[in-house]
Amino acid sequence: MGVAAGDPVSYTLKVGDTRLPLNDLIGSRVQIDFDGRIRCINCDRNTSKSFNQGYCYPCFKRLAACDSCIMSPEKCHYHLGTCREPEWGETHCMTGHVVYLANSSGLKVGITRASQVPTRWIDQGAVAALPMLRVATRRLAGLVEVACKAHVADRTNWRAMLKGDVPEVDLAQERRSLLARIEPELAALRAEHGDNALQTVDDDGLSLGYPVDVWPAKIATHNLDKTPSVSGILQGIKGQYLILDTGVINIRKYTAYQVRFRAGRDAA
Repeated sequence: MGVAAGDPVSYTLKVGDTRLPLNDLIGSRVQIDFDGRIRCINCDRNTSKSFNQGYCYPCFKRLAACDSCIMSPEKCHYHLGTCREPEWGETHCMTGHVVYLANSSGLKVGITRASQVPTRWIDQGAVAALPMLRVATRRLAGLVEVACKAHVADRTNWRAMLKGDVPEVDLAQERRSLLARIEPELAALRAEHGDNALQTVDDDGLSLGYPVDVWPAKIATHNLDKTPSVSGILQGIKGQYLILDTGVINIRKYTAYQVRFRAGRDAA
């Protein structure tokens, strides 16, 4: 789903060449029908299974976007000359990144390309987020994140995030505290890569609200592989989830799936 920061966040759903404004559909019945076909988002071939949220297996094994260092950025090996696609690495890894703190289901640390702020925060369902450091490369961001993970979680509890009862967190105070705790690791990285490679940030950050009329009291999930037709009243949207009165569905998980989306009178 495409997102745009606002009060609340604005969502659009791309189905084929059509972009549907989802906020307008809250309170309406929607239906998603999976026709059984999955097409790789890179090469467009038919595949019986989606890997890494949209790729066929050959692309999953070949593309830099699917390498293990995407999930573990500290393992980026571009500097060793072994990147699967050096040009892709130049664009996506050898560019400015942000190490940030967010409150999605509680305090967490994360990284993203500078160009992906605040999209990354919205995709994670953060109610507030602020940058902590700006760094020169993805690998450096990953190394800082590793240091942070000794003190702060790096995962979102998606069930807690969707219930809407996220506790308040003083992110500015947490940033000051965490920077002090990891100062030895930061000093070592600056000594190796230069002071300009890691710069602390004191931005105020961003608070985010989501278009939700009703928060689910209990989380039930829809799975298009098991139940190819899903319908219900759209009660809200948060992160990359549609919240229906019949359960929630992670839209990003089904990026490569061929579906028909219906709303209002057209929905069953």
